[in-house]
Amino acid sequence: MPSLDRFRIPHVFVMLLGVILFSSLLTWIVPSGRYERQTLQVGPIERNVIVPGSYAEVPKHYSVRGAIEGEASEGAASPVSLVGFLSAVPRGMEAAADIIFFVFVLGGVFGILQRTGTIVAGLQRLLTRFRGSGPALTVVLMTAIAIGGSTLGMGEEFIPLVPLFLIVSKELGYDRVFGLSLVFTASAVGFAAATTNPFSTNIAQSIAELEINSLLGFRLLFFASAVALMLLYILRYGARVKRDRSLSVMPDDTFEIEALSADVPAFDRRHATILWSCLAIFVYILYAVQAKGWWMAEMGGGFLLMGIVAIVVSGLPLGEAARAAARGMEDMVVGGLAIGFARAVQVVLDDGQILDTVVYAAASGLQHLPSWIAAAGMLTFQTGLAFFIPSASGQAAVTMPIMAPLADVLGLTRQVAIFAYTCGNGFANLLVPTSGLLMAMLGLAGIPYEKWLRFILPLFGWMIALSAVFLFAAVALGLE
Repeated sequence: MPSLDRFRIPHVFVMLLGVILFSSLLTWIVPSGRYERQTLQVGPIERNVIVPGSYAEVPKHYSVRGAIEGEASEGAASPVSLVGFLSAVPRGMEAAADIIFFVFVLGGVFGILQRTGTIVAGLQRLLTRFRGSGPALTVVLMTAIAIGGSTLGMGEEFIPLVPLFLIVSKELGYDRVFGLSLVFTASAVGFAAATTNPFSTNIAQSIAELEINSLLGFRLLFFASAVALMLLYILRYGARVKRDRSLSVMPDDTFEIEALSADVPAFDRRHATILWSCLAIFVYILYAVQAKGWWMAEMGGGFLLMGIVAIVVSGLPLGEAARAAARGMEDMVVGGLAIGFARAVQVVLDDGQILDTVVYAAASGLQHLPSWIAAAGMLTFQTGLAFFIPSASGQAAVTMPIMAPLADVLGLTRQVAIFAYTCGNGFANLLVPTSGLLMAMLGLAGIPYEKWLRFILPLFGWMIALSAVFLFAAVALGLE
């Protein structure tokens, strides 16, 4: 893609600030409106979802004072002011505080584990076993992570694994883009090809009044197809890079990793005890998220327990452990703050009350189309909306109360509407810059956004094409 070679995107904070400014300007142009909301209980999770048929346009209040510092007017929406734009980032940080601090906790725990030598010793043992089988290790790791994304909706939990997979990629002779793909692309594709994902499929099916985890066989077939396509793409890229480094999307990158310059300790019983203990805690965290309604604070506490166990088992002095945790948190600063910048986009759109207008306009346009075209339109709309609402559960709450009954009117099944949503939102998060998870992982991996875009765009196109094939099959078969 020669055009992308000349395409340069500034630092992530500058880029996201530009998106926030663009979204703020939209609040002056796009008509404001809103749906009424109601609370829906999905297992242990409460979601505020829109009420179909309740959309009402809200008049805008324009004034000089409102343009500068904001001016509230009863019964009217105010476009985002200069002060509103400037305060959007702090308010985005506040809105995403639970995720940001969770990321910092993960960084601290990773720093402790790294200081005990557990990580590099365990990785070295793994790499020794798979030294001549890079593709086999790639298939195993990416399939396992994709399963986690598809079944449990795992995403943020994989953030601390980015440095680990960079080491794996380096040792196997690949580049840092390949290393990030091992964890991020696998989790994102798995999340999009959702089977029992509680944060996308389950919420959408609950809103659409369908049985939870219904149509599982169809979703499993799609998951297997998506993972196979992903592995084919990643393995081909890795083979090219290993054969000729100039074919990497980052050919001039020296790919230096500090952890590799240190002496690697021998894997011993203490390392094994720490790894198995952390794995047991991690499994319980996943269980508690599903069964007990745990979220960021509780998950952060569970990861903190991992760090405490590592300190106790390794005998690491508390002063050294604290310094290691601080260094680990420092490594997460750019990634964590990028999440707050990304959330600020939704903050300004909510301020201007234009998101509901976008949903209403899309639904109004789709209802006049033939069913096949409308199904493709749903996929296109959900993909585009992910730029403004990258959160899967947030997009489900905003769109599914409208798209599910709209499917009835169009002669489509509600499963078709849900499938269009899970694929559109999920695969868009492979590349939308408003995805806090993507920007956080890119920051950790040291990969410029334009380099990632050049790498991921072909795979994104193939995934959307695969989604369309399965979507049309669902329409033809009338899958319920």
